[in-house]
Amino acid sequence: MRQRRTLGFDPIDEARRQWIDRGWQDAAGGMAALTSIIRVEQLLMARVEEALAPFELTFARYELLVLLDFSRAGALPMGKLGARLQVHPASVTNAVDRLEAQALVERVAHPDDGRTTLATITSTGRRRVRRATAVLNEAVFSDLGWSERDLRDLFRILRKLRRGAGDFD
Repeated sequence: MRQRRTLGFDPIDEARRQWIDRGWQDAAGGMAALTSIIRVEQLLMARVEEALAPFELTFARYELLVLLDFSRAGALPMGKLGARLQVHPASVTNAVDRLEAQALVERVAHPDDGRTTLATITSTGRRRVRRATAVLNEAVFSDLGWSERDLRDLFRILRKLRRGAGDFD
């Protein structure tokens, strides 16, 4: 991994200052918060991608496998996958295509509804997602650099935003 040069100042804080200097103080806090969230997402996704690379998984495909592994039967309708993952149906189709090519998921006709196709996790898929989860838990999820209280507060704040956006009731 290439060494990044550290800046001697916080560019988002500087942008916030510039926003205020230009008379946009009512939007400065929102701009700084949103830009910070996007930057943190980039930093965290880099860690996640590094951890998942040995498993030949992206985070999107990992999430799909976890959802199938957590389901009682190890299978869910394609439409339900999209709803639970909160992604477009085309994204689900693409992820299932790639997971199927890796023999981690199979498409199976729904036993009671001929119009519905189920995505079913294979035994290979179960083993891989469980190994990947162990690595993610150790390398990423268990040490994000925040205290348990910070994590609870951050989750609560972001959950409020997600609820307001209509993610859930």
